[in-house]
Amino acid sequence: MKILLIDDHPLFLDGLSLLFAQEFPHAEVLQAQSLAEAEALLTGDAGIDWVLLDLGLPDSDGIAALERVHQLRPDVVCVVMSADERPGTILAALDRGAAGFLPKTTRHGELRRALQQMMNGGVYLPTTVLAAEPAGSTTPRPEAGSITALGLSPRQGDVLRLLIEGKPNKLICRDLGLSESTVKTHLAAIFRKLGASSRTQAVVAAARLGLQLPTPAAARSRQPLS
Repeated sequence: MKILLIDDHPLFLDGLSLLFAQEFPHAEVLQAQSLAEAEALLTGDAGIDWVLLDLGLPDSDGIAALERVHQLRPDVVCVVMSADERPGTILAALDRGAAGFLPKTTRHGELRRALQQMMNGGVYLPTTVLAAEPAGSTTPRPEAGSITALGLSPRQGDVLRLLIEGKPNKLICRDLGLSESTVKTHLAAIFRKLGASSRTQAVVAAARLGLQLPTPAAARSRQPLS
């Protein structure tokens, strides 16, 4: 696995790199201190799997950096890091395809747990979003927190994992060998089971439930199913 860390603070980059070396020794870590440096790496290295992106870069305006990363490499998993923990910022990042959100105030132990959770197919979001469940929400209760308990099939679990990773329908179709109509049918079922009406709401619901989705390796081991 190859991970690109994008942040303009060298000490923060070095701290994250050290954490990855300790917790994920199999991962190769690259660093960029600006969006321009990140663009060069993303276009020149097809092996990058994950991006951890700071929204406060000197040559980019917040969410625009996330949109640019997805424009260049819609196949990578992008997790946002930011000192701005407002629910609106977090939801905007999810809406633009972020696979998680790490506040820069996160303590070392919690940061380690969050990274492990996401690497294992889970979703990590700050409590400021998880606690703000809208009135009248139909999100299932946390004790129902497995795809089986929610009534989702293994293939729907695969679709949900890719949705959480920020993949558009076209890439979900490609990765799972499914038609667009089949993916849309699965998404409709996922939204219904999670009490969601959008991709962003589905990601938040999955985080609230503590869902662990199939890992990419497990998903690839299956034959394409409808």
